[in-house]
Amino acid sequence: MSIFPKGTLLYDDLPYAGDTTHKHLLDIYLPPQHKDKYPVVIWIHGGAWMSNDKYADMGYMTQTIKGFIDSGYAVASIDYRWSTQAIFPAQIQDCNQAIEYLYQHAEQFLLDRKRFAVIGFSAGGHLANLLALSANNDIKDFYTGGKKPHFKIKLVLDFYGPSNLVTLTATDNKDLKNPVALLLGGAVSDKMDLAKKASPIIYIDKDDPPFLIVQGEKDQSVNPEQAKSLSAALTSFGVKNELIIVPGAPHYGEMFDAESIRKKVFFYLGKYLK
Repeated sequence: MSIFPKGTLLYDDLPYAGDTTHKHLLDIYLPPQHKDKYPVVIWIHGGAWMSNDKYADMGYMTQTIKGFIDSGYAVASIDYRWSTQAIFPAQIQDCNQAIEYLYQHAEQFLLDRKRFAVIGFSAGGHLANLLALSANNDIKDFYTGGKKPHFKIKLVLDFYGPSNLVTLTATDNKDLKNPVALLLGGAVSDKMDLAKKASPIIYIDKDDPPFLIVQGEKDQSVNPEQAKSLSAALTSFGVKNELIIVPGAPHYGEMFDAESIRKKVFFYLGKYLK
């Protein structure tokens, strides 16, 4: 992709699940500067769990992407099954399996398996949060074959990811084409247990990784209260986190690629991944 610096090495469409499913693919981008091992930023795209692919969100985060590569971080971008293909927990199973692939193939691709961070956007933010926060809880349904992976996430960069699916939409919303209903396979009121199970906020404990949470003030898709509640819950358990509410910002867009936010992103990466 043209947004990556010249000399970036791309390994594309790697099948992480050992099957031919189109959504079971990931890409790895390595910086041109040689290292024995690269710390990894794992990119999880948004799209209401029902659209987009592993290139999504990159188009408005160009300076952040460039900064990852220029600063010596590998970027791994993963696809996962849409809710129209399979309901939850398929999406979190795919994310866990994709990252475990990176862990198991770290030597082949010069990745530092001890330095993994995740960055997620909207639905991808939800999945990034969920895989990081549920890791200590050993939820077998979240892992393909019920086998817990070996990787450990050192940092979460959460861009407007829902943290509580029970409160994301009105519980009396019976629209089955609503993104949350499509994800759960039914209205929240009829799938309350699954909605809770899919909510990152319920898994928080004191041993979770640090979070940088970035949220648009004017977000019409994910209420800023989702981010505020997540930050408050992390703080209550003693988990290091910072919440940035971007004034006037909508659900996504170039405002999130601003220099002030990039500085925060790279401060956290430098602190927890270097």
